[in-house]
Amino acid sequence: MKPNEILLNTTDNEISLIDLIGDEHISTSVETPLRADAFALSDAEKVERIEKHFREIMLTLGLDLTDDSLCGTPRRVAKMYVKEIFSGLNPANKPSIALFDNKYKYNEMLVEKDITFYSNCEHHFVPIMGKAHVAYISNGSVIGLSKINRIVHYFAKRPQVQERLTVQIAEELKKVLGTHDVAVVIDAVHLCVSSRGVEDINSRTVTSHYSGAFGDENRKKEFFTYLGLNA
Repeated sequence: MKPNEILLNTTDNEISLIDLIGDEHISTSVETPLRADAFALSDAEKVERIEKHFREIMLTLGLDLTDDSLCGTPRRVAKMYVKEIFSGLNPANKPSIALFDNKYKYNEMLVEKDITFYSNCEHHFVPIMGKAHVAYISNGSVIGLSKINRIVHYFAKRPQVQERLTVQIAEELKKVLGTHDVAVVIDAVHLCVSSRGVEDINSRTVTSHYSGAFGDENRKKEFFTYLGLNA
């Protein structure tokens, strides 16, 4: 197989594993599972391939791609996958982060809450929609507020599970800020739960990550207070 060829076949053992897992919500790694040759193809080449394969999916479903409304859909979907909703897979799209000295000596927690994000469940490729709440305590440096939003969006724009997304955001902030005093809470709706399967439109999923000073219960309560939550 050439390095830039995509494996499309599924073995019998893999099918058995898929059947066994079913709808179970699992995560295998803190890192997004990527092949070693994930970026051997250019974005343009990826768009061409996805367009071709999505056209086959639509034809298999019985759709008439000669219809004016549908004829451009395969390419639109392909461009959306590569350029928009899965753009966070490509490290080239990672936001550049500039830090500033904490000259005003602000030593309390900074909270950026209600960061709206859209992601996609890696098990069914349907949307996850929610809010991320992030806090940190400066270790001598501060980050521009919009950069926190960009970090959230970068990790959200890939096939995800919410637990991994929570940890990835927290670990990136710790690395960038040079501090372990970071907290992340995500509250989201999963369309794989509300629009299919059990079809529960009311349930939400909440995940959290606390490290450093946020391991202290009083710090957590303060954070919850800013979020309007009961500790």
